[in-house]
Amino acid sequence: MKYSKINLAKEAISHKGFVKKIPDIFRMVNMWRKGTYPTRSLDIILPLLGLLYVISPIDLLPEIAVPVIGVLDDLAILSLTIPKLIREVDKFLLWEAERQYRTDDSKVINAEVVK
Repeated sequence: MKYSKINLAKEAISHKGFVKKIPDIFRMVNMWRKGTYPTRSLDIILPLLGLLYVISPIDLLPEIAVPVIGVLDDLAILSLTIPKLIREVDKFLLWEAERQYRTDDSKVINAEVVK
């Protein structure tokens, strides 16, 4: 079986839930860039750089020169970046839902705390 970056990208996209979260990734990066979403820069930049590395034609270990190891480095990068990116998007979605809940117009009046 011939390995290529296209096949690796297909494997990455087939990751459970990745395709559904692509719009959320763009929204997360946009809000982080504007300063609205408070998170560490490395939590967003490193996974995105990993995806960019796999997609880009420039490689540290090219598949043509070193066929098996050239593919393995891309697989290693994908196995680290996709789960990290999905975890960060899940944190973003929780933050966004909490923010939406706090800015809701519902008010509590004369509430009693029950233990």
